[in-house]
Amino acid sequence: MAALDPSVVVAVVGAGAMGQGIAQVAAEAGHPVLLYDTRPGAAEAAVAAIAQALTSLVGKDKRTAAARDAAVGRLRAAGGLPDLAGAGLVVEAIVEDLDVKRRLFAELEGIVGDGTILATNTSSLSVTAIGAGIGRPERLAGLHFFNPAPLMALVEVVGGLASDAGVLDTLVDTAKAWGKSPVRCRSTPGFIVNRVARPFYAEGLRLLQEQAADPATIDAVMREAGGFRMGPFELMDLIGHDVNFAVTRSVHAAYFGDPRFQPSLIQQELVEAGRLGRKSGRGFYDHAAGAAKPAPRTAEPGPRPHRVTVRGDLGPAAALAGLLREAGVAVEEQPGTGLLVADGVTLALTDGRTATARAAEDGIAPLVLFDLALDYAKAARVALAPADGTPAEAVAAAAGLFQALGKAVSVIDDAPAMVVMRTVAMLASEAADAVMQGVAGAADVDTAMTKGVNYPLGPLAWAERIGLPRVVGVLDALARTYGEDRYRASALLRRKISATQIAQIPSPPRGEGQEPTL
Repeated sequence: MAALDPSVVVAVVGAGAMGQGIAQVAAEAGHPVLLYDTRPGAAEAAVAAIAQALTSLVGKDKRTAAARDAAVGRLRAAGGLPDLAGAGLVVEAIVEDLDVKRRLFAELEGIVGDGTILATNTSSLSVTAIGAGIGRPERLAGLHFFNPAPLMALVEVVGGLASDAGVLDTLVDTAKAWGKSPVRCRSTPGFIVNRVARPFYAEGLRLLQEQAADPATIDAVMREAGGFRMGPFELMDLIGHDVNFAVTRSVHAAYFGDPRFQPSLIQQELVEAGRLGRKSGRGFYDHAAGAAKPAPRTAEPGPRPHRVTVRGDLGPAAALAGLLREAGVAVEEQPGTGLLVADGVTLALTDGRTATARAAEDGIAPLVLFDLALDYAKAARVALAPADGTPAEAVAAAAGLFQALGKAVSVIDDAPAMVVMRTVAMLASEAADAVMQGVAGAADVDTAMTKGVNYPLGPLAWAERIGLPRVVGVLDALARTYGEDRYRASALLRRKISATQIAQIPSPPRGEGQEPTL
């Protein structure tokens, strides 16, 4: 099948922010659009709001007046569901309530034609369960936009158990024609984004619970070292803690209490206190007018290193040797296990163990660990974690090494796998599980996370860059430290490592190592 012809009428049920956004996207793509809402006057108000939004874009030279007028001319408020009889596609964007959605589609099924595609914009409910309430569930699928729909590129096209393959193909092609980046996924709790993204919030909350660092510092490290557009606490404040906590609880319950999705007591307390983030004026941060955002914890200037010894392969941090040379620091390279030695202090990229455990197990003191960065050349900040008992002058020397490269340094408490490495490893494992369980393909998972939540790199591509053995090693170290199934590494990651090892086994000479045949 191909994309819906622009002459096909698109109906949107629900005139809230999401419904408005979907209606605007369809109208700008050339479709006649009917917008319906049960609230009196809501559909008319939504059409006016879309016209105002497009006028604002004209003022910013992002739309022409002619394009605005044409799109607005395609929009019409419907007086009732019977007005949607001629629609070729109906998208619902109403309350997240299974029974309410089922009743809506059951009513629509008696109104629209046999060839009409029915789509739900649900972000958390089962498409299969919604479809089970109608006579022809094969024509219903998920078409999950992200807010704000006109700006966000991602659309999850979600197949329920009964969804017809042709319907899914049409929705994918239509989303592309509307200028979106669609991904295919199966109807499982959280689909792709709301499932794979859970560790982004969960690990930040756990680090805060364990007093590894304050929210402002964790956010700064995730932005300035990890390359994320926002840190977890900033993003939760933006989303709203009531919404984010509800999604986490929903996914946790849907997976029968899997500890990977365990909700946070800290976030629950914020919700109970009414501190929902920006919309209530306070969450992790004070959003009142004029309120100053707290600064991240930043180390005082330390001594510039006289000489740095690089011992072995630094893996994802290999660029540090060249960066130090460019900064005018003398660098000597020696065989070893991936360490930096500067003025008597040893530094190492976190491998998932605490600095204290690693110092004791490997017999290294003083030892200071540093966190993963997306790109050490571009990173504006690096996190350090010293082993317990490390002298202050050793920590200052470690900070001075990164400060010589122009980086701000945040010293955090000795948390296993630190901040960026811990989060990325967990994201990669969850993404790999989604692929292994047939929720979506690897490319679609990475696309979903970059287009849907603006990650700087897809978690699977990032894992490949770090090295799968290193990622699994980090997860295994976390699992040993906490003794929890929460940190189990995806079986698919282990399988990929084994497959790579098999590929490196030399083939036996022809005729050797073969069983005789008769």
